[in-house]
Amino acid sequence: MAHFYGGVQGSKGESTRLGEKKSGLTTFANGWNLGVDVRLRYCEDTKEDIAEVTLTSGSKGGKSKFLGRFTDKDI
Repeated sequence: MAHFYGGVQGSKGESTRLGEKKSGLTTFANGWNLGVDVRLRYCEDTKEDIAEVTLTSGSKGGKSKFLGRFTDKDI
């Protein structure tokens, strides 16, 4: 059974993906000048899911800014 589940909706419909504890799940959404990367992973040491969020320069590339590392305790 998958530990992570992700989805995307665009002009050609919806698509979903599964991720295991070992693989995690990495997603991105890009405009030309702005994008975001989200990485979900399981931390074996703390026994919790971790989300890492990074703001990027989108499809043109270049700069990125790490916004933070979050767990369910941050909700």
